[in-house]
Amino acid sequence: MSETTPAVRDGSASHRIAEAVRQAILSGEYQPGERIVQEDLSERYGGSRIPVREALRQLESEGLVRLVANTGAWVQSLTLAQCSEVYQTRERIEPLLLRHSAEYFTDSVIAQMASLAHEMEQTDDLEVFLDLDRQFHFATYRAEGTYVLGDLVTQLWNTTQPYRRAYTGSVDREHMRLYHDDHHMLVRALRDGDLELAEQVVAIHIRRTRVNLERHPEIFPEPDPNTG
Repeated sequence: MSETTPAVRDGSASHRIAEAVRQAILSGEYQPGERIVQEDLSERYGGSRIPVREALRQLESEGLVRLVANTGAWVQSLTLAQCSEVYQTRERIEPLLLRHSAEYFTDSVIAQMASLAHEMEQTDDLEVFLDLDRQFHFATYRAEGTYVLGDLVTQLWNTTQPYRRAYTGSVDREHMRLYHDDHHMLVRALRDGDLELAEQVVAIHIRRTRVNLERHPEIFPEPDPNTG
């Protein structure tokens, strides 16, 4: 028993550290391109270097962290061109994932989405909006049986989260109205069982964000050459 206990403990520690750092990155506490010092994580969250390294490897697989051999770890960052490519990829694969998820669109799921869409309209808190928006869209991505789509979409969402936050914070009321209308249109399409329309709404919704992000190059600082 004593031989297996450390491994179990380290596994639990790496999961706990990964969850804490994941939330810190998604909430904006860590900024794109910011270095993550392993010793700081050990001190802040507890745990030896082994679970810290395991946690960082997990976050790298999720698109949140970039590990550079013999150098260190950084929060993932994108150039404008890279972010545009990610969004173009999302425009094509998220409608497909939505179709794969069709069997999960029960009345309760659609009602949950309608409630989230309403809550987004009522809040002026950026972080609350971003959290609700993520819940809303991932309510439509329930294809547990997919081979690569589910994990890939999550990874792509993670890599663009900081830029979505920066952009959303500058959106005017007219553009926000369009995003809210997209959400309600998607709920209506799913309620009507019109998957083709739902796919089109998702693609347009993502494209709208991409086009507007491309108009704000100031959101994308020059990459640090020290990160490889």
